[in-house]
Amino acid sequence: MSITMTDGARIVVRDWLRIKEGERLTIISDELHVPEAMEMRAHAAVAGALPILVIVPSASPQSGEGFDAGCVAFLGADAIIGATHNSIMTTRAISDAVHADSRFLSIPLATNDGTSLLEGDMMTMDPEEALGLAQRIKPAFQGARAVRVRTALGTDLRVSIEGRTGSIFRGLCDRKGMATSVSFEYSISIVESETQGSIVLDGSMGYIGLVDEPVALSFEGGRLVDIENNPSGRRLADYVRGFDDQRMYVAGELGIGLNTKARCEGRSYIEDECTYGTFHIGMGRNITLGGQHYANGHFDLITREPDITVDDALIMAKGEII
Repeated sequence: MSITMTDGARIVVRDWLRIKEGERLTIISDELHVPEAMEMRAHAAVAGALPILVIVPSASPQSGEGFDAGCVAFLGADAIIGATHNSIMTTRAISDAVHADSRFLSIPLATNDGTSLLEGDMMTMDPEEALGLAQRIKPAFQGARAVRVRTALGTDLRVSIEGRTGSIFRGLCDRKGMATSVSFEYSISIVESETQGSIVLDGSMGYIGLVDEPVALSFEGGRLVDIENNPSGRRLADYVRGFDDQRMYVAGELGIGLNTKARCEGRSYIEDECTYGTFHIGMGRNITLGGQHYANGHFDLITREPDITVDDALIMAKGEII
């Protein structure tokens, strides 16, 4: 680790959120991440903002419990930081707050090694460098209809993006009515009924970490219909079943990692999915990402070194933007 928790909190509050004197800031966290939340609150106070800290149970944010019914608590905030264990980016409450002109920065703090996400090298990524990478691929997506993703291991996936608009996430969250993430990625919601083909998953299974061996996944009519029966595949199948929600099998997002400081090593799902040279498919809820699908959660499946074609334009070859 190259920075301290204090350094990471300062980056979030001062450099990414760009909090201003007199602004009302709500920091939503849980009992697992009070130290990180307190650091962010301290930096906001030094900047002259008016921060409040809301602590919720760590088990609630993924499904939206405690948010979707009580979002009125957030509606008066100029800015909101989601510093919970699991992401609250795609919950209905956050969507409503953003529509009411709050700005929202998602920083899911879950890690698998006991260290703080705020201490990782990924925090030092330059937002302008990420923007430069994203601007090289963004024109290909504008007005496009379809994306095809292939890898040397056998991934061959087709998704529809007709009528959908992409977003560049690079930490920076300085405008009213915007929702963004520290994941540093180009993200676009995909037509929920159109995903077809297969992924040979060789990266990360989101919150549950790296695969031990590649896992073949099959998609039909927008849904994940088959998971290979090997040890990692069984871990993933159990995880999805744990949501007790058939809507979690719907593919809702395509993301391309833009963070050259990040490493897909299973330490943190948010670092895994933003690693340059990877792509991910987001499963489940996508309403804050420009989609139309609601579910009890959202998680990402991260695969390495893709070839990505948007309509007829090759934009990435073996994980490198071209």
